Parts: sequence; structure tokens; C-alpha cells
Amino acid sequence: MSSPMLTIDVAHPPRHPDHVEQELLDAWQKIRNSPDLCVLKIVHGHGSKGRGGATKETVRNWAFRQRGKFLAIIPGEEYTLLQDQTARMRKDVGAFPDPDLDIPNPGITVIWVREQP
Repeated sequence: MSSPMLTIDVAHPPRHPDHVEQELLDAWQKIRNSPDLCVLKIVHGHGSKGRGGATKETVRNWAFRQRGKFLAIIPGEEYTLLQDQTARMRKDVGAFPDPDLDIPNPGITVIWVREQP
């Protein structure tokens, strides 16, 4: 079984916010058109001082503005099976390997785009 998760890295190399938003839109459309993909994991980094950088802010603001199109937006700090949205997502899409699961990571955001077909 292939993973239901698409991972994109918008932090390396750093990009202009407009380019980041276009990559997010492209990834969302890829998932919507895929028979297998359901989840988008975005690697955005957490800024050079660890408090959140411009790319993290761009990603999370974009996700918030688009929130009606998603089943859940899970900050990396909350990406744990003890968190309700993560547990529901993993129950729906399956228990696929993900090294970031259960390790608080402010440098990622996970978006549950759609249920498993």
C-alpha cells in the first residue's frame, strides 16, 4: 500500500510567500485529483530563532483561510495520536509510517484534505 500522504518542503530553499501559496494550492489540487492521496504534510521550518518564521506564518495563514476545504489542520506541535484530529485522521486513512508522528515538530503542518475513498 502506498502512503496516503503527500509531503512538500516549502522551506528549502526559502521562497517568496506568493510562491509558497502557489505550491500549497498545487499540492492541494494534486491530492483532490488523486485516487490515493488524502493528507498533505508541509515542511515549512520554524524560523531561525525557533519562534516561527515567515514561511511558517505563510503556510498556517493560507491553511486558515482555506480551512473550509479541509477536514483538519494539525500543527506539527499537536501531531500526536493523543490529539483527537490526528487520531481520527489516522483511523480513516490508515496506519502508514510517518517519522514525524508523535514527535512535536513546530516546523511542519499536517492537513487532512479528504477522507479515504
